Amino acid sequence: MFAHLMRRATAITLLCSSLLALAGCKSPCRELSDRLCECVEAFRRDECIQLAADRERSIDTTDEDLALCEERLDTCTVNRNDRTTCDLLLTDEGKAACGLAR
Repeated sequence: MFAHLMRRATAITLLCSSLLALAGCKSPCRELSDRLCECVEAFRRDECIQLAADRERSIDTTDEDLALCEERLDTCTVNRNDRTTCDLLLTDEGKAACGLAR
């Protein structure tokens, strides 16, 4: 009986690990979108994240797009653990750093 419980616990652990690994496999553009969604009002955040996911599925992203998003991840210093960093998005420099400037 103990062996059965150990096998079951191991299987559950492996499943959870696999799901967590897959959850971490977002494209740089999706990661950037999710980071920017952290600056949306709390009651709209889930909607923002869902919209980003829907757009990601409907738009073909090129290697050039991915490289640009990767660069923006390095320069966009919005931090989900410090919402005061969202003020960065109110400046021209912050918009450019996060890929929001034209």
